[in-house]
Amino acid sequence: MIAALHVTVDGSGHTPEELSARFDGNGLVGAKVLGGAGEVWTDFRLHADGFGRALVLDQGLSRGQIGRLVQRLVEIETYRMMALLAFPVARHAFFEVNRMDSGLTGIVTELADPEVVQNDRELLDRLTALAAEAERLDASTSFRLSAARAYYAIVNQRIAELREDRIPGVQTVAEFMDRRLAPAMKTCETAAERQQLLARRAARAGDLLRTRVDIALEEKNRDLLKSMNRRAKLQLRLQETVEGLSVVAISYYLLGLVLYAAKGLKGAGLPMDPDVAALAALPVILGAVVLGVRRLRRALGHGGGEE
Repeated sequence: MIAALHVTVDGSGHTPEELSARFDGNGLVGAKVLGGAGEVWTDFRLHADGFGRALVLDQGLSRGQIGRLVQRLVEIETYRMMALLAFPVARHAFFEVNRMDSGLTGIVTELADPEVVQNDRELLDRLTALAAEAERLDASTSFRLSAARAYYAIVNQRIAELREDRIPGVQTVAEFMDRRLAPAMKTCETAAERQQLLARRAARAGDLLRTRVDIALEEKNRDLLKSMNRRAKLQLRLQETVEGLSVVAISYYLLGLVLYAAKGLKGAGLPMDPDVAALAALPVILGAVVLGVRRLRRALGHGGGEE
């Protein structure tokens, strides 16, 4: 049950005392409607039977106007109550947003304080949990808060269709809604805005934290590249040393082969001094080995570039 309303349509006149008696002496809200063709009176209260009450005084209304007027009064009461269903939700949302806003403020304060040593993983976990909680709250309240805006718009539309004219000394339906319903709807609207603002602030804090993590990662990568450059230089020096030793070793073995060959030729009867032959072959062997090692290194370098 959302709303229950008794509507009476009466063509006779009523004194102020009779109007007050119809509504158990409560303060009344009323106005001339539809260009003065009728009057509407109500107190926007629940009576002992659980129903609200509204009185339509026919002062020249057609049957169609009476039907539409009664329908508008019922819709105003119904959509007013439907809109107010969001008010408890908005109050709960305010409490939750205040709590999460305090947590977000603490995280941002830690991010902005250079004297505090933060654990980025721990901050990220807290921020992720808070953002997830904010999304859960928004998902659970957005439908009701959005519906309240729609219902409130319908109430204002139906009131505008009444075309109220003031009765001296009496509050109109539009004035009553501005004093009683509009503040509650403003509360609902503010709750929705604060939820969206909290989500945007959490997103900005996440961007700040990710930026700091990215900077720290870039610094680590820079240090790693420096370390790799140092190792590459050491490997180059070691490679050059190994190449030098390789030239010496290869030249030594080749020179030994020349020496053995010279001794063999001398033993075969040729007039040859093995030591002189080895001395003569030494620069040729060294030059050939150095050139060969360099060509091999260039060939390997070109192959690595193509890959």
